Amino acid sequence: MDLRDLADKDRGDPFGIMSAAVVLVDAHGLVRYWSQRAEDLLGYPAPSVLGRPAASLLTGVTGVGSSGDSPVSALSVAERIGEGREGLITARHRAGHPVELAVRVCPLRAEQGSVWLAVACEASDLRRWELDQAVLRGLLEDSPIGIAVLDSELRFQWVNQVLAAMEGLPAHLGDHLTAATAGPGQVPSAVDWQARQALQSGRVTPAVEHVPPPQGRSRRNSHGHLRLRSSFPLRDGDGKTLGVCHTAVDFTAQDRAHERLALVNEAAQRIGTTLDLDRTVQELAEVLVPQLADFVAIDLFQGVLAARDLTPGPVTGGTLQRAAHVSIHEEQPEAVVPVGEPTGYPSKSPQRRCLTTGRPILDPVLDRTTWWLTDDPMRLAKLVSLGVHTHLVVPLRARGTTMGVVSLLRWENPNPFDEDDLLLVEELVARAAVCVDNARRFVREHHASLALQTSLLPPVLPDHCAVEVAYRYLPTDAEAGVGGDWFDVIPLSGARVALVVGDVVGHGIHAAASMGRLRAAVQTLADLDLPPDELLAHVDDLVLRLADEAEAATDGPVVIGATCVYAVYDPISRKLNVARAGHPTPAIAHLSEPVELPDIPAGPPLGLGGLPFESAEIELEEGSVVALYTDGLIEASDRDVDVGFERLCFALAHPDRPLEEICDTMVRILLPGHPHDDVAFLIARTRALAPDRVVSWEVPADPQAVHEARDNTTRQLAAWGLEDIAFTTELIVSELITNAITHACGPIGLRLIHERALICEVSDASNTSPHMRRARSTDEGGRGLFLVAQVAQRWGTRYTETGKTIWTEQQLPAKAAC
Repeated sequence: MDLRDLADKDRGDPFGIMSAAVVLVDAHGLVRYWSQRAEDLLGYPAPSVLGRPAASLLTGVTGVGSSGDSPVSALSVAERIGEGREGLITARHRAGHPVELAVRVCPLRAEQGSVWLAVACEASDLRRWELDQAVLRGLLEDSPIGIAVLDSELRFQWVNQVLAAMEGLPAHLGDHLTAATAGPGQVPSAVDWQARQALQSGRVTPAVEHVPPPQGRSRRNSHGHLRLRSSFPLRDGDGKTLGVCHTAVDFTAQDRAHERLALVNEAAQRIGTTLDLDRTVQELAEVLVPQLADFVAIDLFQGVLAARDLTPGPVTGGTLQRAAHVSIHEEQPEAVVPVGEPTGYPSKSPQRRCLTTGRPILDPVLDRTTWWLTDDPMRLAKLVSLGVHTHLVVPLRARGTTMGVVSLLRWENPNPFDEDDLLLVEELVARAAVCVDNARRFVREHHASLALQTSLLPPVLPDHCAVEVAYRYLPTDAEAGVGGDWFDVIPLSGARVALVVGDVVGHGIHAAASMGRLRAAVQTLADLDLPPDELLAHVDDLVLRLADEAEAATDGPVVIGATCVYAVYDPISRKLNVARAGHPTPAIAHLSEPVELPDIPAGPPLGLGGLPFESAEIELEEGSVVALYTDGLIEASDRDVDVGFERLCFALAHPDRPLEEICDTMVRILLPGHPHDDVAFLIARTRALAPDRVVSWEVPADPQAVHEARDNTTRQLAAWGLEDIAFTTELIVSELITNAITHACGPIGLRLIHERALICEVSDASNTSPHMRRARSTDEGGRGLFLVAQVAQRWGTRYTETGKTIWTEQQLPAKAAC
């Protein structure tokens, strides 16, 4: 028989009502019903059979059909099934040849007497079906193969006794071997992992693993106990996946070469699953115990754990630190030092000799006379009490660099380490060393990227009279690497302040470096007092140049882009001027209205070039909270962006709370887990400068007006209690107004602002930029701006829609509050 017939989807119970021949015989033995399948089996159409005695269709049977007889008497082998019978009969085909049939007959009660229902199939079909069932029962119940069926959610639905015993599952899971389901149970991790791979890939997933020996057999006497696992998806006739079938077979590897290959294969799958350094060394230790050793200790140099650069070649010094150890005993009595502590091996120990030579060391039987332990009585007492008989030490080396040492002990395993064991351990440790070095390098680069990015971000935000600020910067997880998010608070002239948040495309050192360049560019352009939309246009040009440079350096296309939002707040007018380049819109929490997401023109991301940027102006009441953030905040945990905006508005509600509390609320509500992208946000509570701190005058374009402007300035400084700087302020006002009258055009305005510095501003309608120069002794003029620069702490020029403003800042004699 072709075994593929067992999988025939059309083969079911041959006595099934949909596939068997059905005949109804009355109490007198006459045929009252004849199905199509009966016609197919014997060739008689229904009209030619109905009303005839059923016995006339049989071969070698007489007397059936007389009063009191039943079709049961025609069965050659009768087996009782309830009130009916089952057996074989020989019927006559219409063509004349005999047909052997398997028949089941049962009585039906009727008013006219008993009526017999007979279902029949070819005897050969019954024999094949019974063979199929015998094969399946033998495979599921009598074979040494453990079998389980899991549904699409990887829950047990059926488990045989063999697999239940293998995995130590509750006994009830394997009790009902013929039941359709055994009920869901706890799936062991090995079964879950294997089945999950099959479910995701849609293919058979075989694997070999080492397992503890069966109960009643000590590990001391076991040699290479292995388990072959295999999982494959179960599909219905339409190809829909119903679940997974998992099989497992235990066997003992008598060939040590096969055992070692299996261990190497297992190590390749289990070591280096992540770039976490601690997890990688732990995986190596778990592979070595108990397959090769009773105890394993892995000690790494502190430079490795700190992800520092290492010197290639053998090592003569350095502090070793316990990175991991694993024992066959849960309490780990062999460990002399805990994980994370320095190991302190004696200078003559195999570990130190191994590190010095760069070669493995296989120590003979350990006893009280072991020479290298005389300087370490604690370790000697520990090893002697356990009865350790062999000590194997292997250097952990990768790419020519020694990172640590691996120590293996045996005492319960009676076989001492031999040369074959040494070669196998060297192979496994060498493979693991590459993974450890990869993890070390990744940690080093990650720390370098994070340090670079952190150094490029403002360490402390400036305290400003215009706003109170708070922020959060949450770097992404270790798998994705450091990103290019940044934020800044930049003081501007006229008591104004700029708020900036940006995000560079990508992760790692390149993104952090690009972020630093863009942040520096924004700060430089902000010092020029450019409007937000104009500033973003200049930054867009810079990003285009950076992309061209990177493309030329790498000889290929490079994607360099960024998004940014830039806002300028004026505490005098209480207006916020905002522009954004492909960045989420700011959120504004008003004191008396719901949180607002203003419709700021989006603008293209930085780096596209050729497209304009637009700004919008928003008037704010004092005490409003403005939130600027990167997209990682609202896109965290793969949520819908609209949901992120709703949660942001919820977190910003009640803006009268302390800003640090608002920041904590935003993190808790919007970032329930570790973010998959960098997240940076900056929140600012607006302040307004009191009207009595600002005074302005319109100055006629007449040289005689200079005297009046000086007098007005002196009186105002006296009102503010700033008489100590009246002389220098009069000098500044005089020189700036004189320059405006001489070189510019009206209207001319003078404004004094008293905040943490005294700000003096002179505005005119000219766009001509003033230049400071050193006048010669024969020149009659040209010394005005030079004198202003000497007496003012800072000075500069900003351009407006109607002209320009020259401003100066003077340090107050005593620090005044805003």
